[in-house]
Amino acid sequence: MKTHTTNYTNTLIEIAEDSPVSASVIPVVKKDKKTIANYQYEKLSKHPLKYTSDELLFDIFAERNNISPSELEEEKQNFFSKGQACLRTSPLAKKNGFGIFHNQDSKVQLIPAESEEYQKLLKDDSVKKIRAMKSKKNK
Repeated sequence: MKTHTTNYTNTLIEIAEDSPVSASVIPVVKKDKKTIANYQYEKLSKHPLKYTSDELLFDIFAERNNISPSELEEEKQNFFSKGQACLRTSPLAKKNGFGIFHNQDSKVQLIPAESEEYQKLLKDDSVKKIRAMKSKKNK
């Protein structure tokens, strides 16, 4: 079975071209139910550079689907046997003004768009840059 990955190395996912904000905004919980943005923000703000993209996405999937520890390995293989959307589709980069940096070990951290660190990464030629996906298709 083929395994897909969402990991990047030494890459900054820039905020989306059509982001409604130019500075970071913490996602709000809607109707007492956490969104993907809430899960991602919670994990990445508390534990920068702990997760790879793959680890983060699967961890959230497992948590949201109440996967038991005994099922984790099999579910992980199933999860990555299909291509998964990478963090370019994250609401944090599309709508909440956070860049997402993958370091040389593919570990991920949030970088507020208004920060000096974000500006340094944008100017650093050794860091690959890719834009987050747009929220709306061009007409």
